[in-house]
Amino acid sequence: MNNTKEIERAELHKTIWRIANDLRGSVDGWDFKSYVLGMLFYRFISENLTCYLNVQERKAGNPNFDYACLSDDDAEFGRAETVREKGFYILPSDLFGNVRARARHDANLNETLSRVFADIEGSAVNADSEDDFKGLFDDLDVNSSKLGPTVAKRNEKLVKLLEAIGDLPLSNGGGFSGNTIDLFGDAYEYLMQMYASTAGKSGGEFYTPQEVSELLARITVVGKIAVNKVYDPACGSGSLLLKFVKVLGHDKVRQGFFGQEINLTTYNLCRINMFLHDVNFEKFDIAHGDTLTDPAHWDDEPFEAIVSNPPYSIKWDGDANPLLINDPRYAPAGVLAPKSKADLAFTMHILSWLAVNGTAAIVEFPGVLYRGGAEQKIRQYLIDNNYIEAVIQLPPDLFFGTTIATCVIVLKKSKHDNATLFIDAGGACVRSGNKNKLLPEHQQKILDAYIARKDIDHFAHLVDNSDIAANGYNIAVSSYVEQQDTRETVNITALNADIARIVARQAELRRQIDAIVADLEGDAV
Repeated sequence: MNNTKEIERAELHKTIWRIANDLRGSVDGWDFKSYVLGMLFYRFISENLTCYLNVQERKAGNPNFDYACLSDDDAEFGRAETVREKGFYILPSDLFGNVRARARHDANLNETLSRVFADIEGSAVNADSEDDFKGLFDDLDVNSSKLGPTVAKRNEKLVKLLEAIGDLPLSNGGGFSGNTIDLFGDAYEYLMQMYASTAGKSGGEFYTPQEVSELLARITVVGKIAVNKVYDPACGSGSLLLKFVKVLGHDKVRQGFFGQEINLTTYNLCRINMFLHDVNFEKFDIAHGDTLTDPAHWDDEPFEAIVSNPPYSIKWDGDANPLLINDPRYAPAGVLAPKSKADLAFTMHILSWLAVNGTAAIVEFPGVLYRGGAEQKIRQYLIDNNYIEAVIQLPPDLFFGTTIATCVIVLKKSKHDNATLFIDAGGACVRSGNKNKLLPEHQQKILDAYIARKDIDHFAHLVDNSDIAANGYNIAVSSYVEQQDTRETVNITALNADIARIVARQAELRRQIDAIVADLEGDAV
């Protein structure tokens, strides 16, 4: 991106964040995010649909057609076909721009918006897109007291929200193109990043920094120009999955984007994020639920690329649920992850869902690399069966909500050797604001070492799995990559000469002081 574009992008980001903060007033930013992000989505699908229908009609020989100016009755003719193609329908009077134009004079604006959102979701009922739209606007509660104590005050806030989101320069002078979609998607990602960074731990749980997401995606597609489909079992807002759009391109993820998310609000954010990145309903399958005990996608073919940043060391049913030890995802290890630490349960699930020719890259809590008990037995299973391709130590303080130095475990089912690569990238970062950041050159250094799969002094070490077994199946990077000694070497001869000079100078000063004292005593007599 050239410098002018980067400056324009930075200015747009500043404007977006200023507006988001001004709008929320006394409402907590984390609580208010659904209003800003939901309204951004409402504008996006309105303009996207209008553009689609205008193009279709103009191609059909109606050069002056403008869907936004059509009557609702006349618009009904295109509903069925449009829902089949786009997955939803919005009548002209319910489009973002038309609702915004009437908003200041609509005393029942909250009811209008509530009905519009219900109608958008309702337009997908009994269509293939129904599950992708169901409950999508649930978190945009236009009747919430968070917006104001009275209906009038709430509507006043909603008017400001419509106007502020409508004024954002995201449509290239009113047109709608691939670049417009990039602007909407970029704005959405930026807002999620800012909300996560200011929300502490609760925000960090649903957002993986973009540079980490990109590194994981690039690792999983080494040597490939396309994959069948991509998957994340704890997909949060979808930022990890969507990095494949940047790394490979839309058409290179042939069957689409799959994921599961337990948090309902974040599940909605993820589905919205898909649409805003021009991933249409038939190209994504995001499920709501607990992946560990109630996984979706049981019947899907295995995934060629899996990326994930599961929640660290959360509680799960473990051996309290007698069914889990016989679950085909966990049974091969012969033991379940501890009830208080589900990290390796996610790892085993991911391994089970991974294609024979696939790669998985998982952000892990560092304790899983060396803790004993059941976790050691699971590591033994993974090492003895040669499933771990690499372990990468990341720098500390990369993620929102935690300062710990996380690691990445890379899994493969088809390897060319019986060894594990350890990479120490703990220092591969720069300080940016109050967090560390992986720059493109840091990502590339890690990726180059991963691809080369050979020893690099103080950075990478390829270790035979038999040596890992002899070390109690400890896979902490620090156990295998020698730290560089940054202490300065000392020249003993020069140091002794310096000491001799200091001692001589000290003796001379003492002689001079003694002489001065003697003179003073003589004067006193």
